[in-house]
Amino acid sequence: MRLKTRFARKWLGGFALCWVCGAVAALPSDWRHEQRFDVSSPGLMKFSLPAETLNASRAGLEDLRLYDSEGNGLPFFIERPTPAGKIIRPAKSFQVSLKANTTVLTLETGLAPPTDAVSLETPAGSFIKAVRAEGSADGQSWQLLADRQPIFRTPSGASQLRVNLPAGNWHWLRLTVDDARSPPIPFLGPLVYAAAAEATVVELQPAAILERHENPGETRLTVNLGAANLDIASVRIETAEPLFTRLVTLAVPVVSEDAVREQTIGQGSVYRVAVEGQKPAENLLLPVELRVRSRELLLLIRNQDSPPLSITAVRVERRPVFLVFMARSTGAHHLLTGNSRCEAPRYDLASLGADLRQVRAAPLKISALAPNPEFRAPEALSGVELGGTALDVADWTFRKPAGLSGSGVHQMELDLEVLASADTGFADLRVLHGSNQVPYLMQSTSISRSLSSSATATNDSKHPTLSRWIIRLPKSHLPLTRLSCEARSALFQRDVTLYEELADDRGERYRRTVSNGAWTQTPDRTSREFELTLNQRLQSDTLFLETENGDNPPVELEKFRVFYPATRVLFKANSASTVFLYYGNSRVPPPRYDVSLVAGQLFLADKSPASLGAEERLKKPSWAEGRTPGKAGPVFWGILAVVVAGLLAIISRLVPKASPPPTSFP
Repeated sequence: MRLKTRFARKWLGGFALCWVCGAVAALPSDWRHEQRFDVSSPGLMKFSLPAETLNASRAGLEDLRLYDSEGNGLPFFIERPTPAGKIIRPAKSFQVSLKANTTVLTLETGLAPPTDAVSLETPAGSFIKAVRAEGSADGQSWQLLADRQPIFRTPSGASQLRVNLPAGNWHWLRLTVDDARSPPIPFLGPLVYAAAAEATVVELQPAAILERHENPGETRLTVNLGAANLDIASVRIETAEPLFTRLVTLAVPVVSEDAVREQTIGQGSVYRVAVEGQKPAENLLLPVELRVRSRELLLLIRNQDSPPLSITAVRVERRPVFLVFMARSTGAHHLLTGNSRCEAPRYDLASLGADLRQVRAAPLKISALAPNPEFRAPEALSGVELGGTALDVADWTFRKPAGLSGSGVHQMELDLEVLASADTGFADLRVLHGSNQVPYLMQSTSISRSLSSSATATNDSKHPTLSRWIIRLPKSHLPLTRLSCEARSALFQRDVTLYEELADDRGERYRRTVSNGAWTQTPDRTSREFELTLNQRLQSDTLFLETENGDNPPVELEKFRVFYPATRVLFKANSASTVFLYYGNSRVPPPRYDVSLVAGQLFLADKSPASLGAEERLKKPSWAEGRTPGKAGPVFWGILAVVVAGLLAIISRLVPKASPPPTSFP
């Protein structure tokens, strides 16, 4: 490839300075990882960085360095191809006319570039219709562009209102909506899309479904991307289901302070629908166009009353990241990554970015990631020390041993005993090795664990129109989020209340409402399941569900279940270590660890599962901890006894003593 004189001078001037400053005798020792590749001939080179290089680097590639076979540091340019922003504009004008069994929209695009799609806007809530699209350059002669394309919107929120067209200079478009199967719907101003000038390249990124959890009305998939810091272009769901529509939310786990939470990054609809007379139309692709710093991607698929989809695979496409440089010599070259402290390099090649993007990528065989021979590879997360400060555990009530399956970073899910006895917000959790604390991260997830609960119908003879169920829970103080049940009755409408019965310190009983809602069940509703959301932590181990039947027959309910969110603890430990989880101290403030400085590394590291053993009680409960929810405490009865004794003593003093009998004389 020939370079213009101006371009070559800029390159030579830039390299003269960088070679003088960058010449070294050997590879620098502050970088952990090395990859090698061979250059067969000098010249301008461009290649795509492997995913493992991106994974080993910092998110912005600030620590990436390039050296030739003689140890000279080489300047380079990083190119991240991104799709050009599409021009989307409201139609210049449009008219709507109702005809026999059709709605016709005629619109003037007002776009000079070629048009490849039009999106319809409607306030209609639930529908599915077929659309025929025609294009014209003069508004008189029409050409068929697409036929029987489906548009729809479902009650779950999934929708498809875009009609794709072959790219062309269509100054006029005519869309005919088929109303033969359903009433016409209103349309607002449509949007027209200009075709992209050129397509951007993508690479298939190997991905695997790591976890699948079925939450009520929702499927949660955890997808392992294989690497972090990838520019994800799109995600595609593979399923053989014949007909379906689903709303899908994309999320990633992010580290915030000392906890891991899930952050939504996008939303879209996937579908496979059939319009009469046509083959099923489908869209299984979800656009992302975002750099994902985590190696995990979460897909939350909203099923509502429909059964979960059978998903066989998830395909991920990423935008390649190119490295462009001038090879002065042939032979082995070295890519270095893995330095969390260095500053980003500053080369004088940024002004040549437009010229460098014209260089074609060349296939290069880059070796696998290996330790830099000049660097002694540290253990993973060397900044997270196993031994922390000592802790006096005299005020903690419980502990559990943690079973470790290996060395390194561990992931431990809290069980029901911990959830019930730990303080709200988990401020009292401590992970200890010996007497020293082990720093940890809390991870809140969208995974819902379910418990089958025994429920007994107990109708009150004094209130024959009232139906009530007593729901027994395995523990008190559980952080439940939902209760669900199913109805055997096919037709009813009820207001339901969920509450627990408690007692204050004087022994007086009262109701504490934890949720309520309205339930309408009709024969055409496919699901007979009902859910109540709980926004308060329970205090007792018993719930009561009530509904007033009025003059109707009682409602019959079954299959009671309660749900709680899965909460995990991430920490680093050796397999030979004896680690305990301490909990049950309502007076201690939350811990403050320096682990937040390396929280990202801790979360991105490969994690081994850790299991919790049997609970050990370390001290007897105080009167407040030992009292049964709903019953008066011993202090109340003790005070009452003292008061009664005092009143009896006072009364005995106030009662006049009997006078002695008069003495009789003979």
